[in-house]
Amino acid sequence: MANNSFTVGIVGATGAVGQELLRLLLERNFPMTRLRLFASARSAGKVIEKAGKKFTVEEAKPGVFADVDIAFFAAGGSVTRALAPDAVKAGCVVIDKSSALRMEKDVPLVIPEINPEELRTHKGIIANPNCSTAVMLMGLWPLHQKFGLKRVIVSTYQSVSGTGAEAVRELADQIQAHVAGQPIVHKVYPYQIAFNCIPHIDSFGSDGYTGEESKMAQESRKIMGLPNLKVSATTVRVPVVRAHSISVCAEFERPVNLAEARAAVAAFPGAELVDDTANKRYPTPLDFAEKVKCGVGRLRIDTAFDNGLSFWVSGDNLWKGAALNALQNAELMVQKGWLKPKA
Repeated sequence: MANNSFTVGIVGATGAVGQELLRLLLERNFPMTRLRLFASARSAGKVIEKAGKKFTVEEAKPGVFADVDIAFFAAGGSVTRALAPDAVKAGCVVIDKSSALRMEKDVPLVIPEINPEELRTHKGIIANPNCSTAVMLMGLWPLHQKFGLKRVIVSTYQSVSGTGAEAVRELADQIQAHVAGQPIVHKVYPYQIAFNCIPHIDSFGSDGYTGEESKMAQESRKIMGLPNLKVSATTVRVPVVRAHSISVCAEFERPVNLAEARAAVAAFPGAELVDDTANKRYPTPLDFAEKVKCGVGRLRIDTAFDNGLSFWVSGDNLWKGAALNALQNAELMVQKGWLKPKA
C-alpha cells in the first residue's frame, strides 16, 4: 500500500449521507486503495454503482474493520455505540456523524475551518457536528473572531432531507396528492409537511427545548471553545428538499459595523458572502444545495441587542452539515500527516 493511500469504509452507505460520502470521496479524489461499503444485514449484497464503479454492500458487524484505515459512520447513534469501539480496537479511525459521542470529553467535535487542531487529540473517534450547528457557525465564527460573541438567538428553517429519504418522499407524495385533490397522508412527521412548518425536530426535553435545539447550544459552545455562551434556538422543519437556512441574531462584546462584518465573512473559507439587498441578492437553500460553502447574507445591525448583528445563512445539510465536513476533516488529517495507513 502506498504511504498516502487508504482503505476507507462507509458505515450506513445506503442512506442519504452515506451516498453523499460515496459521491464526494470519488469526486474529491480522496487517496484510496480500496473503498468498502457497509450497511444493515438486509442491504448486504446490494450493488451500488457510482462514477462508473460498482461496490457490493457488506453487513456492518464486529470484525469487519481489520483492514480499514478510516471509517465514516453515517448510520445513527445506536450503530455508532455498537460498532465504533470495535473499529477503534482494530486500529481504524472513526469519523462519526451521529450525536452519540459529540459531547464526550475525549471525543473531539470538529469543523476544520474552526478548530482543526482538535483533530490531533482524538483517541480513535472524531465527531461531526449537527447539521444546523455546522451551517450556523459558517456565518457566526468569523464574526466571533472579529467582535467576540456574547450571546445568540437562532431560528432554523431545516429541509426534510435532514430526516432522511422517507421524508423527502413524503413531501413529494403530499404535494402530488394536493395537486390531484386526494387526501394527504403523513407518517414521518406528526403533521403534514407540505405547505406547512413544523417547530419540532427531535424530542422535547423537560425545559421545553427539543433535542435539536439543545444540540445547537451545546455543540456551539464546544466547537467554539465558549463554555459559557448563551444560546437560545428554535428549530423548524420546512417544506424544502435540501439545504438548511438559519436566522441568527447575535450580540458581541465589541462594537460592530457592517463593513468589517462583511469583510470578515467574505474572508472566511467556509462562507460565501451574498449580501446585496439593493439587488435582491441573498442566500437561499436552492442556491446552496450541493455547494461546498455556506451562503451568508442579510447582514444588518440588530435593533434589539447592544453590539448586535443579524444575518441569514443557507447551507447544504447533507454536505457541510454531514458528509462534506466529515470528509474535510479526513482530508486535513491526511494533508497534515495526522492520518496514516496501518501498513
